[in-house]
Amino acid sequence: MRIYSPTKQKILLLLLAGVALGLSRSPKNYFKILESIPKEWREIERKRLLSIVREFYNDRLVDYKENRDGEVEIILTKEGKKKAIKYQLDEMQIKKQEKWDGKWRMVVFDIPEKKKKAREALRNKLKDIGFKELQKSVFIHPYECEDEIDFILEVFEIRPYVRFVRVDMFTNDEQFKLKFGLY
Repeated sequence: MRIYSPTKQKILLLLLAGVALGLSRSPKNYFKILESIPKEWREIERKRLLSIVREFYNDRLVDYKENRDGEVEIILTKEGKKKAIKYQLDEMQIKKQEKWDGKWRMVVFDIPEKKKKAREALRNKLKDIGFKELQKSVFIHPYECEDEIDFILEVFEIRPYVRFVRVDMFTNDEQFKLKFGLY
């Protein structure tokens, strides 16, 4: 799988977010489009943007749709959406709240052997976003993260095998309070 530069990742994520990237042959229309797009698009040099879009088209990540007024709309293909979602997953972080609410968030899973790759990907991602391993298939975190876990489960397609739990305490949680800097 090809890994794209931060600029290319930004373009994929903007397309995924529904930002319409319109390219026009008419300078008048081009500047009209340019005024309506988010700042992130404007930071990318037009020549570079066209080159990246051509590359995405060759990689079958985007497709073109020409409107009646000659404006060309660039849309993500199914493969492009998958790639953009992966970049969202790679950038995911859990926000540290100012004050801990005293509840632990646990992710408990029993993923079958036939989905071993997804199981290992889940373990790695949980560690990557700051979870600590309580047991081989039980990870904990002190801050709210249910939305992030839901997203991960959808991407890895393992929802039936995973439970998200909030608990007030568990035995020997002091060592984890130290690991998370909660004292």
